[in-house]
Amino acid sequence: MTEPRRFKHDALRAFAAGILQATGVVEDHARVTADRLLEADLRGRTGHGLIRVPLYVRRIEAGSVNLEPRVSVVSEGPTSALVDGDNGLGQVVMTTAAEIAIAKATEMGMAWVGTVNSNHAGAAGIYPAMAARQGLISIYMAVGNANSMPPWGGNEKLLSTNPIAIAVPAGTGPPYQLDIATTVASHGTIKVAAQAGELMPVGWVIDADGEPITDPGRAHEGFLMPIGGYKGSGLNIAIGLLAGVLNGAAFGRSVVDQNADLGSPTNTGQAMLAMRPDLFRPDDAGGAVAEHLAELRGSGSNRPGPLRLPGDEAARLEAESLALGIAVPPPLLDELNALARRLGVDELAE
Repeated sequence: MTEPRRFKHDALRAFAAGILQATGVVEDHARVTADRLLEADLRGRTGHGLIRVPLYVRRIEAGSVNLEPRVSVVSEGPTSALVDGDNGLGQVVMTTAAEIAIAKATEMGMAWVGTVNSNHAGAAGIYPAMAARQGLISIYMAVGNANSMPPWGGNEKLLSTNPIAIAVPAGTGPPYQLDIATTVASHGTIKVAAQAGELMPVGWVIDADGEPITDPGRAHEGFLMPIGGYKGSGLNIAIGLLAGVLNGAAFGRSVVDQNADLGSPTNTGQAMLAMRPDLFRPDDAGGAVAEHLAELRGSGSNRPGPLRLPGDEAARLEAESLALGIAVPPPLLDELNALARRLGVDELAE
């Protein structure tokens, strides 16, 4: 297989924003969306990076996304807010919500902010990372954009991948960052496997008879599997209630499959909690977190080197990508350049 080509972050940022602008997205919103997509790619979350641009363009051209949304706070308290995204691009809506949560938590100690009438907002972990850079602990949850799993014991697809992400600052070191779907694999990960021509591992998807499906092109025929059996299914439902139902956003049968139904708004819901560590530990909370993380990394292992904790590999990949360029696989590069040609945007070049 041909090796991915690497491109500088700024070149990819201008390229992705240019494609979005060519479809009618206003400059600021195109820039914010491109930033969030590339933050995912930088950290190895490639299923939620540039690979999403073609889908976004298809949905924009089908008229299902508002290109001039009035993103607004429709209800608010000292430590809470509900943001109505007016069907704008999800990265724009959720960036606004994250900034509100960060500002309120910085002032008041903690804040919970939800969204309604949003869209797919990319990798879950990028929003807690925004809070962690400001010294805040954060938890993010979202309702996925395609139902692909039944409740535990059922056979009707009523649940999506519903991710959760958590970031805990660790002083001067990298924060602890957990970013997971509540299914064994996300739609984005399956899309990456399909584009690379790879089979899915057994355990990602099963058919109606419980037999594994390993062809990513057939994943839609089966059910995604929850993490941890019934426990993952229960966590998935809790996220749907907190990030969807609580905000008046879609959950269950009201979820719109953003891939199969290009023309309908998704009314996606997200939720984010941000909190100052000094509420509970006014001394060096970050240092204490770093000390415990170091203890875990240095604990016993059957493999050489330190143990790898959630967020460690993402931090390594980010440093590598910033130094060497972001890797773009040839099939994705071809798809993006074809899209650029159609829209009259300069192609990615060396």
